[in-house]
Amino acid sequence: MSERAMQEPTLLLLTALADEPRHGYAIAREVEKISGGRVRMRTGTLYGALERLLSEGLIEVHAEEVVDSRLRRTYALTATGRQSLAAEAQRIAATAREATRRLGIAGKPATA
Repeated sequence: MSERAMQEPTLLLLTALADEPRHGYAIAREVEKISGGRVRMRTGTLYGALERLLSEGLIEVHAEEVVDSRLRRTYALTATGRQSLAAEAQRIAATAREATRRLGIAGKPATA
């Protein structure tokens, strides 16, 4: 497992699959939802990233079915993907705690 921070698209894709398997369009919608609408993955970007995550062993094809004469794949996290996402979540949380401590804003609402 790498000590490098995960790139945001990878973090969002793995997070989108953390609670249940999803097909491509559902993953794209979930990424948009998780990011508060800030990140919208185009089809080519999404499927390129999914292929990369498959080759890295972070996700797997959970199921395949034909819908409207097209193959639909459903993707799920692998055990390695779940471990990688958990480690990244812990790293981000630790950094956020330290930033909050240094800013002296623990327990205070954020101001603009």
